[in-house]
Amino acid sequence: MGPHPAVAAIRLAVRRVLHDVITEHQAAHPAAHPQQPHRPGQQPPLVLVACSGGADSMALASALAFEARKLAVRAGGITVDHGLQEGSALRAAEVCVRMTALGLDPVESVAVTVGREGGPEAAARDARYAALDAAADRYGAAAVLLGHTRDDQAETVLLGLARGSGIRSLSGMAAVSGADGRYRRPFLQLDRQTVRKACVAQELAVWDDPHNTDPAYTRSRLRHEGLPALEKALGKGVVEALARTAQLSRDDADALDTWAADAEAAVRDETGFLECAKLFGLPPAVRRRVLRRAVIAEGAPAGSLFARHIEEVDRLITGWRGQGAINLPGRVEARRQGGRLVIRQG
Repeated sequence: MGPHPAVAAIRLAVRRVLHDVITEHQAAHPAAHPQQPHRPGQQPPLVLVACSGGADSMALASALAFEARKLAVRAGGITVDHGLQEGSALRAAEVCVRMTALGLDPVESVAVTVGREGGPEAAARDARYAALDAAADRYGAAAVLLGHTRDDQAETVLLGLARGSGIRSLSGMAAVSGADGRYRRPFLQLDRQTVRKACVAQELAVWDDPHNTDPAYTRSRLRHEGLPALEKALGKGVVEALARTAQLSRDDADALDTWAADAEAAVRDETGFLECAKLFGLPPAVRRRVLRRAVIAEGAPAGSLFARHIEEVDRLITGWRGQGAINLPGRVEARRQGGRLVIRQG
């Protein structure tokens, strides 16, 4: 008798990602091919799972441990202690015990200090990814698996829509992201209910973070109030439709980003400044991407740069009335000067 359907689904999703990681590792290290002997000191690629102890990440940890035993992959786990709740260090230690019991090695708990910039959710996310990046570098991991599901994707699309940040915001989370494709999200095509069923079927102990039901957090309100209201008004299938929108938006955004990258060189003069007349001739979606790239290149943090900032810079091109410099995040300013757009940190 085979595994429970939900367990089979999560294992298949992880297996596909691991095959990708192995293929990439073999391409980068030809001597690591399974038909060839390993060089002295050379090991199979290490894949880490980011595990909070919740249902999504515990199901992911379990599937990684199971599949890694059958493939040329080492499997480990990292849990991040944000220090935002009483007893968080003890819970992080418990998560490490559970990951070790699954057979993951290495296993580590990393404590972080969460700042305030961008709000509590964004600050916690920034601290978490910084810790995961550091852990991946420390262990030389080929990939870090994240347990985001199709439901998380739908929530991300709605949050992007609410911010009015354009098509890139609507593209949600990528299946592969981060430096050199470090982060992998095997569960983006699976719903949260399937993942929870897999935990029940395997009798995995999970921890439900109270922040996930706290109405003080935007994503929590969206999960427990916003999405159910949409499904009541529009019928079932909203989550699937939003996830499909994310993929279509990502394809379009990628194409426009490529166009903008190619166009940028053509709208600069011989000294490297952007020429306003040439910028004006670009399609608006491409022009705004060129402007965003230029502003980030001068030091503006991408996460703090919103659509309204780029719209203000764009008006220096399309609605020039002699206005002064535009102040942007990261102490960057943009001004029109002699038919050129001058962007600098100052």
